[in-house]
Amino acid sequence: MLFKILAQYLQQIENVSARLSITEKLAELFKLLSVEEMGMIPYLIQGRIAPAYVGIEFGVAEKSVIKAAALALGRDPKDFARTVSKVGDLGTAIESERAQFQSFDQEDLTITQVFETFVQISSHTGEGSQETKASLIGLLFTKLDSLSCRYIARIPLGQLRLGASDVTIIDALSWMLTGGKSLRPQIERAYQVRPDLSYICQTIKRDGVKALEKVGPVIGTPILMMRAERLSSGAEIIEKLGECVVEPKYDGLRLQIHISQKSKVKSQKSPEVHIFTRGLEDATHMYPDIVKAVIEELDCDEAIIEGEALGYDHENDRFLSFQETIQRKRKHDVEEAALRIPLRLMAFDVLYVDGQSYIAKSLTERRAKLAKLLAKKAKSPTIVMAPETITSDPAVVESLFDTYVTDGLEGIMAKKLADPYKPGAREYSWVKLKKSYSEKVNDTIDCVVMGFDQGKGKRAAFGIGAVLVGIYDSTNERFLTLAKIGTGMTDEEWKQIRAKCKVQSANTMPAEYEVKKEVYPDAWVEPSIVLEIRCDELTESKLHSSGWSMRFPRLEKFRDDKKPTDATSLTEIKKMVKK
Repeated sequence: MLFKILAQYLQQIENVSARLSITEKLAELFKLLSVEEMGMIPYLIQGRIAPAYVGIEFGVAEKSVIKAAALALGRDPKDFARTVSKVGDLGTAIESERAQFQSFDQEDLTITQVFETFVQISSHTGEGSQETKASLIGLLFTKLDSLSCRYIARIPLGQLRLGASDVTIIDALSWMLTGGKSLRPQIERAYQVRPDLSYICQTIKRDGVKALEKVGPVIGTPILMMRAERLSSGAEIIEKLGECVVEPKYDGLRLQIHISQKSKVKSQKSPEVHIFTRGLEDATHMYPDIVKAVIEELDCDEAIIEGEALGYDHENDRFLSFQETIQRKRKHDVEEAALRIPLRLMAFDVLYVDGQSYIAKSLTERRAKLAKLLAKKAKSPTIVMAPETITSDPAVVESLFDTYVTDGLEGIMAKKLADPYKPGAREYSWVKLKKSYSEKVNDTIDCVVMGFDQGKGKRAAFGIGAVLVGIYDSTNERFLTLAKIGTGMTDEEWKQIRAKCKVQSANTMPAEYEVKKEVYPDAWVEPSIVLEIRCDELTESKLHSSGWSMRFPRLEKFRDDKKPTDATSLTEIKKMVKK
């Protein structure tokens, strides 16, 4: 397919807001694509060239794209930058400018040719790379039509804003085959085990949806992590789960660890190890002590296990706080941090061992296998199996809760013995009970920063005076507002939030946001920052799109280990209110 045809579809998708319309238009596009192109489109429409967990970035600065366009179109870069600022959107500005140069010899570049150019762009790093990237982008601007140039500018900067989430693409695949969403559960099950949309799309296009039944765990590809529901007492837990396993709830970094002692690369003698976060980020380089322990302490050739990593004070035999543990999540000075804050991994599940998937097996079987994997007796182990108590007595559940909270932990996790691991699901197979922070709201709320207001007075120097935060409506794939927070944070915390904000636009609200005009912020922020907030009460609100608001919200901590879609859901908020 020619890229200019894809651009026409992108324009049509951009011009509709209803999720069903986006789904139908994507399905129409998918029907026209080859198997090879089906592997590229899911990435391109989300501004990537590989799955998010691979960590390949375009690494292109907006000023480089502006410079590339200006030079390609014979404009002064500074003058063109002013034009972009006036228009308010880089893609639209370049499209308009390119339309005036019809004398250029346009080439009918295919999607594959453009994709290969984007791969080239992402491969250049180091000194002089921005100039090389700009040159390659500029070449595309001179060869393609004006509408295509709109999207060539936006894709590397992640500014497509089409509202085409992973679930929407899955729905579109079902729609392509049946004219409806009936195949969503079947496709989603495969995606949850192998969350690579390129692989899923190509498999369906080439071999049909039946081929997804063979999809299983693969070392190096993260499995979507299972999540827990919330209950507020031992009695509720036993009523809901019956006899169950009770474990401590640790306040650390949830990690999924993949190891293969049989390296796929012949020249690579060391085992292959990948460590993925809850948000499917490959964080292997951040945790060299965990990598070393996995190689030395697991008794297997291949495995995928899960656990919670916490900073550990060996001298005093105690876990460190979340604020200390989170310091290990860094890109630089990793070795120094590992010495200063050593980790202990409390392993609690196994999903795959030596060619066999354990996802469909019961928790009882998975725990037994995990114990065998950890049978090696290390002198001072880094990986330890999380303790468990099997009970059907609410009093025992409450007693364990009190004990773990007294020990400085968050509370407990209760899990059904007979249930399989359910990738990506939040069901009553797993239940968490956390310590109470206030009399009325007995849990914290994970919120996404959606925008901010400019600061006044002392905060004028910070560039921020209040933040608009929201929750996630997973049913409609929208972020809904819950509060505008202007108090409850230190000066340093305000500075940290402002530094983390990826400002999208002062005027254009992201497509995945649903916000009432009364609470519009001064600047919109890309959904990337998750804050754990506690409050005194949740009350009905006509001001916020969630229908609820928080009274006296205060920042508990930054949740850099969570992605925006891991934020508290609208369903969870309703359950909290009901209780």
